[in-house]
Amino acid sequence: MGLVGVQGDGNGEMALSLGSKNKYKRMDSELSDDFEDDASHHHHQLERKKSTRKYVLACAIFASLNNVLLGYGVMSGAIIFIQEDLKITEVQEEVLVGILSIISLLGSLAGGRTSDVIGRKWTMAFAAIVFQIGAAIMTLASSFEVLMIGRVLAGVGIGFGVMIAPVYIAEISPTVDRGSLTSFPEIFINLGILLGYVSNYAFSGLSVHINWRVMLAVGILPSVFIGFALFIIPESPRWLVMQNRVEEARSVLLKTNENDKEVEERLSEIVAAAGISNGEKNEEKAVWRELLSPSPSLRRMLITGFGIQCFQQITGIDATVYYSPEIFHDAGIVNKSKLLAATVAVGVTKTAFILIATFLVDRVGRKPLLYVSTIGMTVCLFTLSISLAVLGKGQLGIAMALLCVCGNVAFFSVGMGPVCWILTSEIFPLRLRAQASALGAVGNRVCSGFVAMSFLSLARTITVGGTFFLFSLFSALSVAFVYKLVPETKGKSLEQIELLFQNHNEWDGSEMELGDAQHLVHKA
Repeated sequence: MGLVGVQGDGNGEMALSLGSKNKYKRMDSELSDDFEDDASHHHHQLERKKSTRKYVLACAIFASLNNVLLGYGVMSGAIIFIQEDLKITEVQEEVLVGILSIISLLGSLAGGRTSDVIGRKWTMAFAAIVFQIGAAIMTLASSFEVLMIGRVLAGVGIGFGVMIAPVYIAEISPTVDRGSLTSFPEIFINLGILLGYVSNYAFSGLSVHINWRVMLAVGILPSVFIGFALFIIPESPRWLVMQNRVEEARSVLLKTNENDKEVEERLSEIVAAAGISNGEKNEEKAVWRELLSPSPSLRRMLITGFGIQCFQQITGIDATVYYSPEIFHDAGIVNKSKLLAATVAVGVTKTAFILIATFLVDRVGRKPLLYVSTIGMTVCLFTLSISLAVLGKGQLGIAMALLCVCGNVAFFSVGMGPVCWILTSEIFPLRLRAQASALGAVGNRVCSGFVAMSFLSLARTITVGGTFFLFSLFSALSVAFVYKLVPETKGKSLEQIELLFQNHNEWDGSEMELGDAQHLVHKA
């Protein structure tokens, strides 16, 4: 019996032991399941984050393709051969180069209203079609008059495209990446400039009657890709909300934001900003009436947006880009091939430094980049004016001219180039954003046209060196403008930026100047 009892005890012990093991196994299994669920959820979040970023990046790239066309003016090189082939005068040359900026302002003006009516996406499509027609006419032109017709149409298309791209990208981008993504149009302008310089250099060996036509024809290619892009990119969620298509806006936001909570927060902000909370549109003054008789906060926005766009151009960047062969010729480079090679160096520099700005704009902020940019440009422009006036033609003069021109475009690309477009697409209220941004683009194009059309005449009157001294004075003024009238918008949603301008005290109180930032760094 005792033996049986021991066996019984042993069996009982074994049963208990097995039961305990099963219990631990179940607990392990549950913990393992929980861990797997967490890991699966985390993996899903990472996958969504990756796919969201890729999608938004693709949208930003496709939306920026029209801006390649603005950069691909190619007139800086093509004009040498057009002069020779069509026997145009210096005045006609100035008009041909400058008319693009003047006419593109009409496209920008019309683009604001058009994009409010037919949407941001289809405005980009319209811009591409108009440009293609203009580029085709220019390619086949047999006289100055026909060339001008094509240039005018191309200008209208570019005006539409250059105005709508930053607005569209700002409206689809998540807050954390908005600055770098909204700088894409400026990157593509620079790629266009570089493409123009390279095509000038590559096709310059062809006959005079053919080479400039091929240069202009290549410009049609980027707008062809926009046709494919229309099947990929969505409409702006903010425009959809303005049309009371809230569910469609939600589905776009789900594709462009990483988590559902942020989507709902962003959507409610957009609905409130659009003035259609609870599905009802508020009665608002007509947009243009509101822009012409602005409230104090809107006036501050307009001064900041319009002012920064004008300063971007009156510091002479288009003169540096369009007329770089003339600048280098004045410094002592005579050979046509060497002139075009020097302009390629300018294009490479401009494109390389815009990539640096894209990396930094959401990390260090808009305003520090503007300080570095405007101060650096002022120094380079002033040095260029002195070297052209004092050093004259010679190896040292050529080296200084190349260094200062490349330095100027580098500093421009680090701040003034991209940040200008980022700011004007960020600071205006949703209901006014497209048309107020169009107004900023108009200021930009008017100043660009004025600089491009007057540069040669001004250079004849006060010399090239004197003209760049004038640009350096405007650049010095832009430093003061940035200090006084540009707020920091990094890390704020578009709707929060609108509130920032409404409360000017908050702007003054919350803003850190460079000195304060340096003081905090030393203190830490």
